[in-house]
Amino acid sequence: MIYLREANFDDFEAEWRLVTVIPTDENGYINEYSKIKRGDFDKALYRMVEWSKGIGLPEGYVPETTLFVWNDMKIIGQAKVRHFLNESLREGSGHIGYWIAPEYRGKGYGTETLRLVLQYAENVIPETEYYLRADKDNAASVRIMLKNGGRIVSEDDRKVYVRIPRIDWSVLDG
Repeated sequence: MIYLREANFDDFEAEWRLVTVIPTDENGYINEYSKIKRGDFDKALYRMVEWSKGIGLPEGYVPETTLFVWNDMKIIGQAKVRHFLNESLREGSGHIGYWIAPEYRGKGYGTETLRLVLQYAENVIPETEYYLRADKDNAASVRIMLKNGGRIVSEDDRKVYVRIPRIDWSVLDG
């Protein structure tokens, strides 16, 4: 079963192991902790938790929650949810980024992860649609976004920009 957990100190060891295998930049997913030593990860994890609350943000940053993707008892990926957009995010990486470990790709985990992240985002993001982007040569990620209700709104030489509308659950409840 796939589920999400916010970055936390209870899962310290598993979270540290995952972030050290995520490349620094793979398909546009940026990981500044790829080479972090175990002894330094507590500071990084503290920062993740604080940033999710909007505490200690550098100039120009917005609150961002780091989520870890679990498959039963094993972490298989990571996602980031930026709580709102500023101008650079609106024209750049958007609200949501996600990364799935290579051995879990092509098996539906990415699609399910994004579905769960979108559900999580409903309680965090005030906008009526979510902004995402993918590298143009990352067709798998674009397909995942489209499967989750996305539409391509623009492209440039390197990126595909996708918008996913919020689901109006009131329509489904009636």
